[in-house]
Amino acid sequence: MTEPPRTPPSLLREPLRIGNASGFYGDRFSALREMLTGGPLDVLTGDYLAELTMLILGRDRLKDPRRGYATSFLCQLEEGLGLAADRGVKIVANAGGVNPAGLAREIRELADRVGVPVRVAHVEGDDLRGERDWGTGVLTANAYLGGAGIAGCLRAGADIVVTGRVTDAALVTGPAAAHFGWLCDDLDALAGSVVAGHVLECGTQATGGNYSFFEELSRTADLRHPGFPVAEIHADGSAVITKHPGTGGAVTVGTVTAQLLYETAGPRYLGPDVTARLDTVRLSDDGPDRVRISGVRGEAPPATLKTGLTRVAGWRNEVVFVLTGLDIEGKARLVREQLEASLAGRRPAELRWTLARTDRADADVQEEASALLRLVVRDPDPESVGRAVSGAAIELALASYPGFHVTAPPGKGTPYGVFEAAYVDAYSVRHVAVLPDGTRVRVPPSTAAPSMDPADETAGAEGPEPVPEPALPPPLAPGPTRRAPLGLVAGARSGDKGGSANVGVWVRGDDAWRWLVHELTVERFCELLPETAPFAVERHVLPNLRALNFTVAGLLGEGGGAQARFDPQAKAVGEWLRARCLEIPEVLL
Repeated sequence: MTEPPRTPPSLLREPLRIGNASGFYGDRFSALREMLTGGPLDVLTGDYLAELTMLILGRDRLKDPRRGYATSFLCQLEEGLGLAADRGVKIVANAGGVNPAGLAREIRELADRVGVPVRVAHVEGDDLRGERDWGTGVLTANAYLGGAGIAGCLRAGADIVVTGRVTDAALVTGPAAAHFGWLCDDLDALAGSVVAGHVLECGTQATGGNYSFFEELSRTADLRHPGFPVAEIHADGSAVITKHPGTGGAVTVGTVTAQLLYETAGPRYLGPDVTARLDTVRLSDDGPDRVRISGVRGEAPPATLKTGLTRVAGWRNEVVFVLTGLDIEGKARLVREQLEASLAGRRPAELRWTLARTDRADADVQEEASALLRLVVRDPDPESVGRAVSGAAIELALASYPGFHVTAPPGKGTPYGVFEAAYVDAYSVRHVAVLPDGTRVRVPPSTAAPSMDPADETAGAEGPEPVPEPALPPPLAPGPTRRAPLGLVAGARSGDKGGSANVGVWVRGDDAWRWLVHELTVERFCELLPETAPFAVERHVLPNLRALNFTVAGLLGEGGGAQARFDPQAKAVGEWLRARCLEIPEVLL
């Protein structure tokens, strides 16, 4: 795609107002209408694609080749098309899933039915299923594209752009690059828009949703129905995060910090448009419900594109036994021995037992007197986890521990999927912008990215130098301490990336930071969360945010779809960490 004539960003003073109306497939249906009617916008984005959403959409496509996109987005547009057209708002969404061309066609047909003339474009080229041998069982293989294709569609006059698998931040970088005339070497500006895009991508998580200090925030904000976020992007890539006036929730330095730490790792945030340096991000209060993001530095993107692979890995079933009253351990041992003996002739490939001691002594509520014993079974053969398991469990109803019952009758078992990441040469992917008139335009990789061409002398280089460890502040002066939960001082947000978990932890004052950065080492982290101890744990220090980011490789097994843990996507690991007690200086409490 030919770059447009360059307009110096300094000549473009008006910020670009970009809102978000979806953080996942299944998010608040009314959000698109709320965002279009709640205040001024230039662009409205929607993020519908979590890692395993591609698996869901891939299975939809198997059933009907015309599907494979987020059908809820099409339903939202039945009302939203007219509202967006009346207000001059462009819509950019990755709701195309594994069939962006199909969704674009459906939108055109919808526009004809409702009488709203709109110019629809789409981006494709991410689907790499037939491009390589990915091994057996792979259902989807999609490269994470950048925002250049989106920018090309908007420059060609598109009112609506739908994509398949692009990075979440590309929904913001594409419109910003089109608006300001950024080129691929405007690395700092692009990096700033990536950070703003990361804040927007999960919707209301930036406006008080899932926020550690929610009780404190609820004293000044209504968190029952938080509004979706808006980013005012400036020509230099800086941004102000806000929300429509009168909507619920709040935008604070804390809510933005929490979202910045979500599902990230080290100081380099890699993407196909640019590598954003998270250790350069600065946040400042810009007024009520306004937080300014500035100072973001950018580096060249990597030579490879991340490619998400999903496959159906097998079949899964679950039985949860309720154990009440006395002798909990003995009851658990008895039913486990009985069931495993029954399954000896056809034992599933994997049996996993977990006893959650939710019971307490002398409880005056029966549920509080009960513990939960969970059995999870997995096998490639559906018969091995279906009737063979459910029948064996229910046959014990009158022959096992006193008070035998289960939380729900076990069923036939369900298929489960897994996600894994691969990496391909960015120059080998045919990123294509399909413009409103049907013209297909090839989008080359960023020329700022290094080549992987074997003929290139720089190919195979080791990549950028490691980011030096930042200088730590001096420790907090010794003083009296009190054993208390970490969450009285620190906030946290956690999530998943494939089989790994990330836990971001931050504090809100310099003294708390001087204590946290020296106290919460990898060793102390594993001590507080013993389940993480067997895994490789890395700590990353982000001084500008007063934050630490921990990654736990392999904690989630084969990923969220495999449901290897009680909390399969690590959504609450951060809150578990905050609930753990340690010696905290009294001056901080």
